[in-house]
Amino acid sequence: MSTNHHSPIPEARIGDFQSLIDIVARLRGPGGCPWDAEQTHQSLKRNLLEECYETLEAIDAGHPAELAEELGDILVQIAFHADIAQAAGHFDIADVLTAINRKLIRRHPHVFGDANASDARQVERNWEQLKAEERRQAGKPEPSAMDSVPAALPALSAAQLIQDRAARFGFDWDNIDGVLDKLAEEIAEFRAAASDEERLDEFGDVLFALVNVARWSGIQAEDALRQANAKFRTRYRIMERLASQRGQDFTALPLDDKEALWQEAKSAN
Repeated sequence: MSTNHHSPIPEARIGDFQSLIDIVARLRGPGGCPWDAEQTHQSLKRNLLEECYETLEAIDAGHPAELAEELGDILVQIAFHADIAQAAGHFDIADVLTAINRKLIRRHPHVFGDANASDARQVERNWEQLKAEERRQAGKPEPSAMDSVPAALPALSAAQLIQDRAARFGFDWDNIDGVLDKLAEEIAEFRAAASDEERLDEFGDVLFALVNVARWSGIQAEDALRQANAKFRTRYRIMERLASQRGQDFTALPLDDKEALWQEAKSAN
């Protein structure tokens, strides 16, 4: 198979956003790529989610070049969905850009209008008020504060967003002491749970309370757990490598020896 290729886009335009739109249209159009042509909004859901997570990994890794690449992959997903919608006669990329540009201008009257916002909290309050007003003008029913929490969010992120929404409307603890007391209460209830169903329910409450501790501490629970996962994986690999270097079968080692390797791994990382 030949690997020669000819760019359909002049080099002077290769960095233009419109070039991406043109490339995707070519891929999905007649004589394009069969795989790309058969994709739908539904079939691309997993791809979009994966690209978002890979972008988060690039951010956590602190690698600008990788982040630039992953952001490009997200743009590809946007271009694909816009092309699919355009083919169906629903909307095109111009509609997407028009809607978001208008929303950003409309939701920032303290920048593009004469409204005042002295701090970030005021901006958030204004944002919610503007959203509510937009819904009223559109004749939509009065929303719940929970309506803006996407159902597909990872559970930790959803929990923190739910708590943030509730706090924004005044349903919150007075200080972190109450949050920590609630966590201790939920742990005690988990310990006392007598059935699998009760343990499942109480463990969920423990996690929810723990996320609230993170929120009050200015920590993103999802980020904290992702970092802890990465740290554990790294240390576990170090344990395996140390055992291999010493001619040991890691899986056959007694727990005390594995614990000793773990302490070495912690010192190394």
